[in-house]
Amino acid sequence: MPIYEYKCQDCQKKFEVLHRAGEEKEVVCPYCGSKNAKRVMSVFATTGLDVPSSGCSSCSGSSCSTCGL
Repeated sequence: MPIYEYKCQDCQKKFEVLHRAGEEKEVVCPYCGSKNAKRVMSVFATTGLDVPSSGCSSCSGSSCSTCGL
């Protein structure tokens, strides 16, 4: 189930809502009770991905001109 981030247009607070797939439900701000909320772009988690710790793939040592490491 995806978690969507919303911003209340009345009190300007951000909050998250868990939706089931294909579900259209009315979103209510948990802070002020307003139904005037818009979905905003959220960042996503990258935990568990196999990402090189040394920077970009062209790094050959402790310094790299491509990625600045």
